[in-house]
Amino acid sequence: MNAYTPEIHDLVFDEATRKVGQVTGRVGPCWQLRPPGGGRKWDASGPLRPATAAEKLSACVALVNARSRGELP
Repeated sequence: MNAYTPEIHDLVFDEATRKVGQVTGRVGPCWQLRPPGGGRKWDASGPLRPATAAEKLSACVALVNARSRGELP
């Protein structure tokens, strides 16, 4: 089985944090991810996989809810 190698801008699921993130770059063994709508970046060194349709939808709903509460611009 081949390991998944994401591309910049891919939406991935970070198995270590159990969060969906958008790939913004890579430094050494760590991938830099950020929430799909923006926010604090984090480094992911654990296994990544493509986000499922349900995970993408959940992340988008969370973004819309945060905006409706005035937490995001």
